[in-house]
Amino acid sequence: MRKHAPNNNHASKTKSKATKLRIIAGEWRSRQLPIPNVEGLRPTPDRVRETLFNWINPYLPGAVCADVFCGSGALGLEALSRGAKHLTFVDNAKLVTKQMTDNLATLQTQQAQVIQQTADAYLGQPANQAFDIVFLDPPFRKGWLEKIIPLLEQGWLAKRALVYIEMEKETPLPLLPEHWQLSKEKVAGQLVYRLFEVSTQP
Repeated sequence: MRKHAPNNNHASKTKSKATKLRIIAGEWRSRQLPIPNVEGLRPTPDRVRETLFNWINPYLPGAVCADVFCGSGALGLEALSRGAKHLTFVDNAKLVTKQMTDNLATLQTQQAQVIQQTADAYLGQPANQAFDIVFLDPPFRKGWLEKIIPLLEQGWLAKRALVYIEMEKETPLPLLPEHWQLSKEKVAGQLVYRLFEVSTQP
């Protein structure tokens, strides 16, 4: 899980000690990158990432993706390492986006952009691209999914897209559009993670 402080002021007061994120597979396999010590920020556990990417590996080559609550960037960086064409990283915390920018520079990749903005503000503007894969791992118990899912429906998803949702186990999913079909689901400790296939065409 990659949770972070709810606003930039809180994040800016947090000491920027860094811990490490390890990329599991692909071009940058075993590379370790610093992540800022922002309150509540934790990379998605390795075993969860391994399962997720076993699910989506066939769809990654050439995919345009978004890591909307990017935090450590664990999911987006793993996707890039495994062949995604482009990643958009979105997060509202300044320390997070600065470290994300630095890590992309370290990896010498031009296949990503980092946006410092709240998820609802970013997705609330007119869509300028459609994503093949979207990673959603919002802060727990904040009601983010109810806000974000309708916004994704406003042109942000490709005709056939995958949406990954990671959330606390005890909270029910919000009502989803009928064309969001659950493909995979698994529980790991206190979190549940799911993969949806979304068809935006008849």
